Amino acid sequence: MPQRRNTLPDEWARAFALERFDDFLSLEEGASPRTREAYGRDVARLVTFCRGRGVATPSAVDHTLLREFTWHLKDSGLSSPSIRRTIAGVRTWCRFLLSEGIIRTDPSDRLEVPRRTRELPDVLSATEVEKLLDGGDQAHPFFFRDRAMLELAYSAGLRVSEWIGVEVKDVDFVEGVVRVFGKGGKERLVPIGRGAITAVSIYLREGRPRLDRGSGKGRLFLNARGTPLSRMGAWQVLRTWVKRAGITKHVSPHTLRHSFATHLLEGGADLRAVQEMLGHADISTTQIYTHLDRDYLHAVHRQHHPRG
Repeated sequence: MPQRRNTLPDEWARAFALERFDDFLSLEEGASPRTREAYGRDVARLVTFCRGRGVATPSAVDHTLLREFTWHLKDSGLSSPSIRRTIAGVRTWCRFLLSEGIIRTDPSDRLEVPRRTRELPDVLSATEVEKLLDGGDQAHPFFFRDRAMLELAYSAGLRVSEWIGVEVKDVDFVEGVVRVFGKGGKERLVPIGRGAITAVSIYLREGRPRLDRGSGKGRLFLNARGTPLSRMGAWQVLRTWVKRAGITKHVSPHTLRHSFATHLLEGGADLRAVQEMLGHADISTTQIYTHLDRDYLHAVHRQHHPRG
């Protein structure tokens, strides 16, 4: 039985109905062995906490005790996802106890758990971005295309689907903007810098004509067959350039988008402007970058302030 791995005294396991709970998970819930083991471990942790406070039966477990248990998990250094998973196991156990008539009310009802946090992938520093964009192999037959694509992606903060969806006519070299169709087909105009403008201009002159065989559907970036570059093709290009630049962080197309937003905010850009450029419908989505920016500021403060 999965709970036996938790080394609880047998009398504790019996008092808190852990064996019957495991049967409930298996026979009535159809839970997998992994889920049964995880939930058994979670409830065993609660039982140990209860016994440490003189609580010897499930009927003595109340809402206040479960709230203190949640704080105990936080103080123990568990991550928010681990705490949420533990509380999910406890709630399932309480539901089982209620169904068996062991308790009359559910103490886990309305129990608050840590909110789910939105985690960002690694963000490249400005120096790393420079190494990436300057690190291509100029002898490679697709050098001009690949450099133009990565320059444009970073300069405009594009999603990978937007990289490969840009058409030749979408780039306005006079105004210095690119027209992008984002989620739901929503159109936006995003400024692009001199580096991207130069790289795309060279690609259109030196690279794309060699690839275009009339099957490009107007797309800016084409593959070796002359058809639009795929999402996987764009990923492979980025992976190759990251490796060549000697960057050891995990870098995905979204990493460039995150880096774009973070660098703008670090430079003092207005949050609303960054929201518009990213194409976020809700500014709360853009605000996750301000949290990242604050982490950066804290790191700078700790490093440079005499009493940091």
